[in-house]
Amino acid sequence: MRLADLVSLILYNLNRRKGRVAMTAIGVVIGTASVVLLVSLAVGLQQNAADQLGGIGNLTMITVYPNYGEGVFVRSYGGGGGGGGSEAGQTKLLTRSALSEMNALSNVVQVIPRDYLQASYFIRFGKMETWANVTGMEIEDIAIFEYPLLEGESQLARGTAIIGGWAAKNFQDYSLRPGQEPPPQPDLLGQQIRLVLVKYSEDGQEIKKTINLRIVGVLAEARGEQDSSLYVRMEDLVAWNEWAQGARIDRNRRGYDNFVIKVDDVANVTAVADQINALGYMASTPQQYVQSINSFFTIMQLTFGGVGAIALLVAAIGIANTMTMAILERTREIGLMKAVGATNRDVLSIFLGEAAGIGFLGGLGGVLIGWGGGRVINLVALTYLAGRAAETGGAPPSVAVSTPLWLPLFAIIFATLIGLFSGLFPALRAATLVPVTALKYE
Repeated sequence: MRLADLVSLILYNLNRRKGRVAMTAIGVVIGTASVVLLVSLAVGLQQNAADQLGGIGNLTMITVYPNYGEGVFVRSYGGGGGGGGSEAGQTKLLTRSALSEMNALSNVVQVIPRDYLQASYFIRFGKMETWANVTGMEIEDIAIFEYPLLEGESQLARGTAIIGGWAAKNFQDYSLRPGQEPPPQPDLLGQQIRLVLVKYSEDGQEIKKTINLRIVGVLAEARGEQDSSLYVRMEDLVAWNEWAQGARIDRNRRGYDNFVIKVDDVANVTAVADQINALGYMASTPQQYVQSINSFFTIMQLTFGGVGAIALLVAAIGIANTMTMAILERTREIGLMKAVGATNRDVLSIFLGEAAGIGFLGGLGGVLIGWGGGRVINLVALTYLAGRAAETGGAPPSVAVSTPLWLPLFAIIFATLIGLFSGLFPALRAATLVPVTALKYE
């Protein structure tokens, strides 16, 4: 039998039993729509989580912290306070030798030492004050961190600073009396701010040191640690910490607070982090959080898809039942077909085609309903959540339900295969009927 004749006969047989085909296909429609809608919901939640984590940090960056032991075995290396073997609980500091160690690792572009101001301080502009985490970077240009720059430049020089977006617009005038209108936020670019350090002498006398810093860059808010940071050169920060502590800082004994490591590619971040951990330090990267989130949502997609697949399995029973009834009703027709020359393969192809056709029609309808339902949920959910975000001051979600391009195609193919396998046993039964027996069937 030619393929065109086979397709024509299958369509004819489906068309002459419209009611029964429609009722059977409804089960497939419900199952397919459930799969499409639930998996789209999981994909949408994953995309929304990824968008909300946009400020989590550059995924090619690794933050390395000292390892203070806590009962783990740590290997030490010569130089910078290390040497020989080590006992459980030994501290592994980020010394200059550690800096050389990590620069030698493969796929590492740059290792940037980072420290924080360890003193009491406040930041002033005129009569107004703000708070920021004063961070020293041993680097001339912080563009490598890919922080979004609102205005100005990313180069750091002695006596200059770059301020985060939140800190730049949260200056307060604490001298205002109740009811007075607060002054507008200052335009800091190119302006001098005062960093006032405070320490106390042995007899309890307060000692202050005022540092003038010129703001050369203002970062845009990105919901990250940079929003509340004031970045300065490491040399400046070291001088302030030494003044506050009254002693010189020995990097071979004390080390740095942390290193930030730039990796050449996101795909190599996990491997580099594992190497750093193997050296005895503590590596943390945003990529680890992203991978955990992706794993969670992958499991969610499989779970949601499995729930919808249960409905498809129920629909498969309906298809098998419909095809079985069709064979009983068309037994004499099958016998007549075989009497005029139809082979077992022809009969098998016809009934399998009809079963697959029911699955295809149900899958197509389910995809349309699932996609349309997702658009409706998106509209309602985003409107509601945007209102909630406006009330709480948070960022509105970007998407609630997202249907990837592969999902409709997969759903239709899966529904068609469900129909095909559901009709396999009835089709085999029809194909193996004896023509004489079938023609005598009442």
